[in-house]
Amino acid sequence: MKYSIGLVGLLLNVSGFCQFAPAAGEPGSTAIHMDSSAFIAWANEVVEFDRGLMDITNPEGPLASFGDESAALGMAEGSSTEVVSLGDKGSITVTFEHSIRNDEGFDFAVFENGFSDDYLEFAHVEVSTDGERFVRLPSVSNISTEEQTGGFSNSDPTEVYNLAGKYRQGYGTPFDLEDIADSTGIDLENIVYVRIIDVVGSIDPEYGTMDSEGNLINDPFKTDFESGGFDLDAVGVIHNNDPTIGIQDPESLALSLYPNPTNDIVNVRSNNELYQIIVLDLQGRKVAELYNNASISFAALGVDKGIYTVLIKDVDNNTALQRLVYN
Repeated sequence: MKYSIGLVGLLLNVSGFCQFAPAAGEPGSTAIHMDSSAFIAWANEVVEFDRGLMDITNPEGPLASFGDESAALGMAEGSSTEVVSLGDKGSITVTFEHSIRNDEGFDFAVFENGFSDDYLEFAHVEVSTDGERFVRLPSVSNISTEEQTGGFSNSDPTEVYNLAGKYRQGYGTPFDLEDIADSTGIDLENIVYVRIIDVVGSIDPEYGTMDSEGNLINDPFKTDFESGGFDLDAVGVIHNNDPTIGIQDPESLALSLYPNPTNDIVNVRSNNELYQIIVLDLQGRKVAELYNNASISFAALGVDKGIYTVLIKDVDNNTALQRLVYN
């Protein structure tokens, strides 16, 4: 999944028209079922929720009101009812027990409650490390804007890329952090927040939402009822910084860290040749990454005194983990 949007379009160009991945279950689809073993964690806290209007053209009208924000947490339900409706241009920001990291392929997925392969309500997805600077995953919509998609009309999933809601309920739309590898002010190895922002599908520029190429996104509009707008089911994590995943018993590598506790230098010893050392704080955040080293200088790292987790990988890709006290 290391292609830019332009390259994806070039690779999938059919008779001059850019076609993207098809509906869930079809050959070439990128949809990931909610029961897939690819998911190792789910959003566990809502940090901000701004419900949008039922009808953005009526600023004095009521807000969408269906579902509680807690419906966005935990595993995807894959139902029409266990969701929270954002309303026109509404947004919700969630966080996780362990931050998301950029790795090979997709890194996380967003679930909506579309009841068919072509009744689709879209949303933009943004990510942040610090909760202040958010970067939007780039998107493309090739849906024609010559005629407004009605409130209960259909859309073709092959005409959209990187918009949440591309797939029916029970199937997540996946996202690859590599798509924003050139962004500044964000650590792709430590994504703490994911924000979902409803796309207002009006083709009227006064109200409508644009993709990353400046095209208006045409999706069902108006949806002027309590469950209007994007309906978030869940955010599933594929790659994260949980230090316990894939860890072997240190004794299996004859691993030792000494001295422990330490006031500076820690030596790492293993029966195998060492490849990589990663130091994590108690929140699972990476504070150091070393290669081909047999020791760590905590003083040189400039970190606070406290308890750290040291992840060691040898040249055979065996991994072990051990807690260490720096005092």
